[in-house]
Amino acid sequence: MVKIIQATIDNLLQISPLFDAYRQFYGQEENLDLSHKFIKERLVEADSIIFISMNEQNTLVGFAQLYPSFSSVAMKRTWILNDLYVEHAFRQQGVATALLHQVDVFAKFTHADSIKLSTELSNGAAKALYEREGYRQLNQFDHYIKRVD
Repeated sequence: MVKIIQATIDNLLQISPLFDAYRQFYGQEENLDLSHKFIKERLVEADSIIFISMNEQNTLVGFAQLYPSFSSVAMKRTWILNDLYVEHAFRQQGVATALLHQVDVFAKFTHADSIKLSTELSNGAAKALYEREGYRQLNQFDHYIKRVD
């Protein structure tokens, strides 16, 4: 059984290593100091929502980070589920599903129109989870990105 709560600055030291592990999962170099700084800024500035999952021993085992956005067409808030990560040892135990359910509750509470996310094409396990939880792949739009250096 896991407990899901919204993170505060008091959880910073627990979240930072997990966030750094998430970044490494996506091929980034280990950088705990920068990960700590980034998460601290998000919590202090309150420009993201982070839900954390803890096991019975109050060990942080996963997190989900949401960023706010808006739909001009729907004239409503949307949430971008930018980060979802579960420690390897705790996968296949319902942690990610519990985090996604908390995201759903939060989105409904904030009267959001939708939750958007993206994942690597090769991340079959995550894609299967998202589809089980009601997420649908969009095919009617081409998405573009421009890196600003």
